[in-house]
Amino acid sequence: MKLFSAQYVITCSGPPLVRPLIETAGDGTVISVTDTGGNLPERSSLAYYNGIIVPGFVNCHCHLELSHYRNRIGVGTGLTNFIGAIRRLRENEPAGAVEEAVKYDSLMAATGVVACADICNGTGSFRAKESSSIEYVSLIEVFGINPESAGRRYGEALAVAREALHRQLRHNMTPHSAYSMSLPLMKMVSEYPHGDPVSSIHFMESESEKALLQWHEGDLFEYYRGSGINEDNLVLPESHSDAILNHTSAEGNLILVHNTFADASTVREVNKRGNTWWCLCAGSNLYITGKMPPVRMLRDEQCNIVVGTDSLASNSTLSITNELRILQDAFPELSLEELVKWACLNGARALGMDSWAGSIEPGKRPGLVLIEGADLAGKRLLPGSKAKRVI
Repeated sequence: MKLFSAQYVITCSGPPLVRPLIETAGDGTVISVTDTGGNLPERSSLAYYNGIIVPGFVNCHCHLELSHYRNRIGVGTGLTNFIGAIRRLRENEPAGAVEEAVKYDSLMAATGVVACADICNGTGSFRAKESSSIEYVSLIEVFGINPESAGRRYGEALAVAREALHRQLRHNMTPHSAYSMSLPLMKMVSEYPHGDPVSSIHFMESESEKALLQWHEGDLFEYYRGSGINEDNLVLPESHSDAILNHTSAEGNLILVHNTFADASTVREVNKRGNTWWCLCAGSNLYITGKMPPVRMLRDEQCNIVVGTDSLASNSTLSITNELRILQDAFPELSLEELVKWACLNGARALGMDSWAGSIEPGKRPGLVLIEGADLAGKRLLPGSKAKRVI
């Protein structure tokens, strides 16, 4: 048995508590949470922290296998140029990619992440996941705009999926985005038979996506045409809502990633699907486009909001705490309690892990994470705020 307390505890199962007493078993399972009303009794072997304890974080969008691209792509390139940069980097993969994935998996775990939906284009992150304390869902990402190459693209992804099955890793096949996949390829991916009940899709990340889907024009269209794609071969969804409602699997939880240019009418239409989660990757959005997602609108539409870091190719850190601080600073009306709920309980529900993660309550094993360097009186994150895993 272990005892923990802090100046504040955000349990995600009730109101924030002042100096409560948390009792856990040796494996981290919560035995009890006692509201002391701030009058914490003296107990031997009590671990007390002058900070804020929260449940373990759930990173709902990451590309761990891109960790070796840190600082390789400049800030503010815009989405089309960013895609081109990633494509060029992948033509000449440097040594040490697997080791970098192992390194940043350990760093994510140390800074509080207990579960993660991680995008995979290959098997480079699998070694890290086999020995990690983080519970991963590996989302094997498929893309290919040329319908003539759909079978080959799907076959390449199947090879990665077979390796995930061999290593007994939770996984699913997942589409990259509405703008990067032909309809025949989307159909193949939606019918993958061995998938975990979680998938994701990059969604409304740039203004040029709508121009491509609806009018076959704009930056993305010119990028594809410059890559040799014939306009007559474009067989794409008619819109973002058409892609979600008619061309992706209707089963399981779907995480929509970025949503930087989402509009209320699309959000309302897509939410008809149910089991849909809207993932904010604020650090990556600022890194690539300098734009923030429409958080106020997503809240007004009562969306299920979760949080991700994206990759070190498009972010300076894989810190969930940093993501929450960026959101808090951009939208001051957001309370720390609401932000933590997005990053913990909502994330656990999105990944189907809320039976053990997401909230500090008896019977669960969510991990305890200490946020230090915050404004305790105002319950606000500061630029120097950091998180570390306590158990």
